[in-house]
Amino acid sequence: MPELAPDAPASTALAGRHYRVRDRYEVGREKIREFARAVQNHHPAHHFEPDAAKLGWDAVIAPPTFASVIGMATTQALLDSVLSDYDLSQILQTDQVFHIHRPILAGDVLTSEAEIQSIRRLRGNDFITVKATVIDAEGAVVQVGTTTIVARLGAEVDADIVRLVEGVVMHRREVGSSDPEVLIPISAEEATPEPAFATSRGDRTVETLPHFEDLAVGDLLPPATLRLTRGDLVNYAGVAGDPNPIHFSDRAAELAGLPTVVAHGMLTMGLGAQYLSAWLGDPSAIETYSVRFSGFVPVEASAPAELEFSAKVKALDPERQIATVLLTATSGGKKLFGRALADVQLA
Repeated sequence: MPELAPDAPASTALAGRHYRVRDRYEVGREKIREFARAVQNHHPAHHFEPDAAKLGWDAVIAPPTFASVIGMATTQALLDSVLSDYDLSQILQTDQVFHIHRPILAGDVLTSEAEIQSIRRLRGNDFITVKATVIDAEGAVVQVGTTTIVARLGAEVDADIVRLVEGVVMHRREVGSSDPEVLIPISAEEATPEPAFATSRGDRTVETLPHFEDLAVGDLLPPATLRLTRGDLVNYAGVAGDPNPIHFSDRAAELAGLPTVVAHGMLTMGLGAQYLSAWLGDPSAIETYSVRFSGFVPVEASAPAELEFSAKVKALDPERQIATVLLTATSGGKKLFGRALADVQLA
């Protein structure tokens, strides 16, 4: 990634600003099901109402990383407006954290708010941390996601990459001057505060297969292997709305300095959620899930890539019956996650 010019117009003054997304997001049952298929989250509660009801929910529940779909739209709105110096095709995600107060449900009508928490220049690139809060129709916080991306200014993008992206990137309607403002600036005082988990989750119970009293610090989870094909990448790009061509174009990957097409970081994180959910037996038991991305998954055209997941119990909170699980993911012997943690509530 080329360095930014020393006198490039940094957007550091935007740090600390808050915005509200004008439009709402109506969660569809079939959108949840197609996203679950895209991230290989196979729990039947993502697909069928009777199975969700067994876990105490009155509608199909979205996979733990589903909020990334809303987050992608929010990030794009920021890049279209207040962060317009940056080019989405030249952005790399480095971290993602989900605070899940409750699962997103089919039928939810959600709004979102965004805070640009920080913009730091390091080694010629800008590291931008954005917090997105998802709120339901009653004004309750459903989930909060924090993401860090590293970006360079659009003016520094290689001309070959610009021409390629124009030819292969997924079509996206440009927002014209006659369209309503997508983002509404708000003050920090107007922003919706995130409640404590003890408040938001209340006395909610979970139906997990492992029980808290059966676990000890250091316990290992059974390992698992999941696979990704080029078709999986193309499918996820469409379902999640991620237009970066390095995930489906060999030429784009080559120009970006990659050996071949690579999987989305959020797709690998979604597979990690499947690994956790399969162990738990109740995907709604995941309270927080965070990943620092440190590697990528090359996916060749002729054969699937394999991802190996393992985990161990790092800590136990007997007061809330929460286990902190440390995840490891590798592909081809290389680490994918620098650090990945999940707090899970147990029966």
